[in-house]
Amino acid sequence: MDLLNTLVDKGLRRELPTREEALAVLATSDDELLDVVAAAGKVRRQWFGRRVKLNYLVNLKSGLCPEDCSYCSQRLGSKAEILKYTWLKPEEASEAAAAGVAGGAKRVCLVASGRGPTDRDVDRVGKTIEAIKEQNEGIEVCACLGLLSDGQAERLKDAGADAYNHNLNTSEATYGQITKTHTYADRVDTVQKAHAAGLSACSGLIAGMGESDEDLVDVVYSLRELDSDSVPVNFLIPFEGTPLAKEWNLTPQRCLRILAMVRFVCPDVEVRIAGGREVHLRSMQPLALNIANSIFLGDYLTSEGQAGQADLDMIADAGFEVEGAGTTTLPAHRADALAAARAAAAQGAQGPCGSSAAEAGCGSACGGCSGHEAVPAQAAAEAPAPVPAGAPAQAPAGEVRSDLVAVRRRGAGTDLAPNA
Repeated sequence: MDLLNTLVDKGLRRELPTREEALAVLATSDDELLDVVAAAGKVRRQWFGRRVKLNYLVNLKSGLCPEDCSYCSQRLGSKAEILKYTWLKPEEASEAAAAGVAGGAKRVCLVASGRGPTDRDVDRVGKTIEAIKEQNEGIEVCACLGLLSDGQAERLKDAGADAYNHNLNTSEATYGQITKTHTYADRVDTVQKAHAAGLSACSGLIAGMGESDEDLVDVVYSLRELDSDSVPVNFLIPFEGTPLAKEWNLTPQRCLRILAMVRFVCPDVEVRIAGGREVHLRSMQPLALNIANSIFLGDYLTSEGQAGQADLDMIADAGFEVEGAGTTTLPAHRADALAAARAAAAQGAQGPCGSSAAEAGCGSACGGCSGHEAVPAQAAAEAPAPVPAGAPAQAPAGEVRSDLVAVRRRGAGTDLAPNA
């Protein structure tokens, strides 16, 4: 296809595709799907070889968020039967992180959400970062705490944070349909604050919320403009008890096209398959590794993923290799630019900072929000076993499929071992 040849050439040169070209990727037929994956794979291998970076989520607190994000199992008014617990102690978070590091994770993502952290929260997370880095030499730590106030990104960096995550989630035009308690501009502002502080910016999207192709292209172009170093691509997990519980809009083929479009628009960034890959990609997950160069290992914030060993086996069976701690993830030109930004921030240079903070929402990869009440260990122990990944096919539109969504009952905040 002339389209794919053009996109490969542009990707190898880091040249931005036209909007029409990006939309055309999403409109390709199933007969063309393997050609699309192969083309995106050429761009992926140019910048990342056959390496797969492993990331591990630690939910520092869970449940009862005051924000109203429609996709989130921890939102205001959510009836999803998820774990609820308050802040983990630094040593508890470090122990949880160690499980992921032992499984091969190179980056630990510390998630807590709400309207944004207080200064006390930032201090608490700073101590957690220090505890993790003391126990795990060379590990990267990404913080995800909601919208930041002035100076907080700098304090996280001083504490040892390497990156900050805050997802845009969807296009600016449709953001108000998903969340009312904060704005799209609030999220952009936080990504810019992370950049200005010399943190590696991590910002992505959620697909499957009923958005159009144009919305998907809009948000990915915005992420490129913000110069995110890593772009998590989440596929909506329709939790029962949330407003989007009946939004089963994705097929494995649709997910692969979305990933390919992201790779063509953001050719040299870390594209991460994040929440929902087991639910929506199912048996097509290994094929997606030809496009994305990063995944989460094991479980997510409030849902269970496939076993960590299954992830490692999948990577090896597909002919890829886990990225080692001594390897720089980003291509040299991006790594050099990040180093320069950090040096400038250390010298007090001003970056492209946005307006001051207003309200914050959940910036996590799969919707983790703040909580208070601890779940008894007995309740966690009696929780049903997760549904095996890979099972059944697409649900009819408008039907709740709670059988495909396994709520997390293990790991941090419970007495059960993590699935890493």
